[in-house]
Amino acid sequence: MGISVLYACCAGLDVHKATVVACLMLTTASGKVKREVRTFATTTRGLQDLAQWLVSQGVTHVAMESTGIYWRPVFNVLESHCEVILVNAAHMKAVPGRKTDIKDSEWIADLLRHGLLTASFIPPKPIRDLRDLVRSRKSLVHQRTQAINRVQKVLETANIKLSSLASDVLGKSGRDMLDALLAGISDAEALADLARGRLRAKLPALREALEGHVEATHRVLLRQLLEQTDFLQGQIDTLSADIEQRLAPYHKLLALLMQIPGIGLLAATAILAEIGTDMSRFASAKHLASWAGVAPGNKQSGGKRLKAHTNKGNRHLRAVLAECVWVISHTRDNYLSAQYHRLAHRIGKKRAIVAVSHSLLTIIYHMLLDNQDYHDLGPHFFETLDTTRQRDTAVRRLQALGYKVSLEEITEVSA
Repeated sequence: MGISVLYACCAGLDVHKATVVACLMLTTASGKVKREVRTFATTTRGLQDLAQWLVSQGVTHVAMESTGIYWRPVFNVLESHCEVILVNAAHMKAVPGRKTDIKDSEWIADLLRHGLLTASFIPPKPIRDLRDLVRSRKSLVHQRTQAINRVQKVLETANIKLSSLASDVLGKSGRDMLDALLAGISDAEALADLARGRLRAKLPALREALEGHVEATHRVLLRQLLEQTDFLQGQIDTLSADIEQRLAPYHKLLALLMQIPGIGLLAATAILAEIGTDMSRFASAKHLASWAGVAPGNKQSGGKRLKAHTNKGNRHLRAVLAECVWVISHTRDNYLSAQYHRLAHRIGKKRAIVAVSHSLLTIIYHMLLDNQDYHDLGPHFFETLDTTRQRDTAVRRLQALGYKVSLEEITEVSA
């Protein structure tokens, strides 16, 4: 008995940088399959021709592999015409004999026709746009951090030890000192007098740290790096303003996420941009954790569970979750902090971060799914849990020895 046909008229796409190969499969009432393969350019006009051809043939569902970023223009054009299913290439096992692009598209279409493909998660367009902006902002922040690190290296080359005393080399005090260095001022005492706030309490050490040998080459490099950091900061500010405008529909959900310890506005925005607002897209919290790449690996053989690494998942989401957990690890009086320190002592800090990231994402899933506030179990949850486990274990052992056990709590009476 053959596999039933789920979609009578569908198409499979094999997407490349310059071309997209489309295979149309039409199942007639008699059961015969009509195949037609065409190749289109990936230009806007070419993709519009592809969409018109699919619509004219009555195609209802289209499937394609998530190949780099090349699938995105195709998806953007087709999503308003038919249902587009994006498939993880790792889920499609290689089939012997299917080595050409035309056969690849036929194979995708055939799997889609029988309903054997699992769609990848694609958030709605407003969330996708927000995701692009948030990721771009994070990239700019990373570039600015790299430029600041290069500023510190140039200062070290000139034997200026400013970073040893100032926590932020480009803070108000540090920037004034750097501008003075660029203006040709090299007197350590004059530079130290530019210190502000708490840094003035370190004036003797600061004067010693600012005694260096700044050459013309150092000034050229510092000027370029400072111009670069200023430019990047301007871009970051512009993106931040655009992101803030797009957050208006999500203020309630952001406030909900910010109830969790360690999650601020930037982290809540990044999380929402990655997973969206509709948790019904994921079958359960475990599916979401697996998609994010913070779930334990699954490898079994001979009835035994073997050691397995987590999958790659969504690296952007994993990174922001890890950052939140690191902030949580420096807090007290909450459940997640207690969980981190309990695990870090036993399995190490890195694995503890992944484990608590899993717990954090599970909490986020249920909060967004049920639209409920965060409820902390408290820092002593595991201590109570251990006491309960020890009690139940002792009772079971006594019962196994043939004793009938009844427990009565001892209440201390003060003298």
